[in-house]
Amino acid sequence: MSAGVKYTLGRIGLFVVVLLALWPVGLNVYLKLMLALAFSAGLSFFFLRGWRDEMAEDMAVTADRRRTEKERLRSALAGDDESDSTSEAPPGSDAPDGPRR
Repeated sequence: MSAGVKYTLGRIGLFVVVLLALWPVGLNVYLKLMLALAFSAGLSFFFLRGWRDEMAEDMAVTADRRRTEKERLRSALAGDDESDSTSEAPPGSDAPDGPRR
C-alpha cells in the first residue's frame, strides 16, 4: 500500500475515533465535527509521524524524478541531446552548419 494511502486512511481513522469519543457529549453536531477535526489533526501530528515522513519521502522522490525527466526533455528539444552532440562537427571546423538545399 502506498504511503499516501496509509497516511490518508490513518487521518480518517483518527477523525472517526475522536468523533465517536465525542458523540456522547451533549454538544451541537457541527461543534462535535469541528472538535473532532481539530483533535484528530493534533493527534495525527504525533501518532502518524512515520507515515507522514514516508509519504513526504515518496513525494520528494517523485518530484526529483519528474524534474530530471523534464530537464532531459528540455535538453532534447533544444538539441542538446548527447546523441546529437556526437554527430555534430566541433566548433571552428569547416563542416557546414546544416544540410544544403
